[in-house]
Amino acid sequence: MKTVFLLFASNIFMTFAWYGHLKYRSAPLWIAIIVSWSIAFFEYCLQVPANRMGYGQFSAAQLKVIQEVITLVVFVGFSILYLSEYPRWNHLVAFLLIIAAACFAFLPSSL
Repeated sequence: MKTVFLLFASNIFMTFAWYGHLKYRSAPLWIAIIVSWSIAFFEYCLQVPANRMGYGQFSAAQLKVIQEVITLVVFVGFSILYLSEYPRWNHLVAFLLIIAAACFAFLPSSL
């Protein structure tokens, strides 16, 4: 669970680093880049330990899939709570299909 918790926390930082500046479009681009990279530093401080701890319990592909599913969950919450942008039905269907596809990474390889 430590791995999932750290990945979840790192994705919150990553989402703010990648999309937080959209709320402040009047700020100069160079400031947005510096602030985004500053936030991303903390994302890496959580992401790297999460992957190190999780590798072995999960394969590298499974770690990536976990991260992507967490990214979608965090992004939906971020877009609603921070950007006041609600996903449309087609976005939700696309996200659900991605999550369904991700489930295949956890099936036994002998199937």
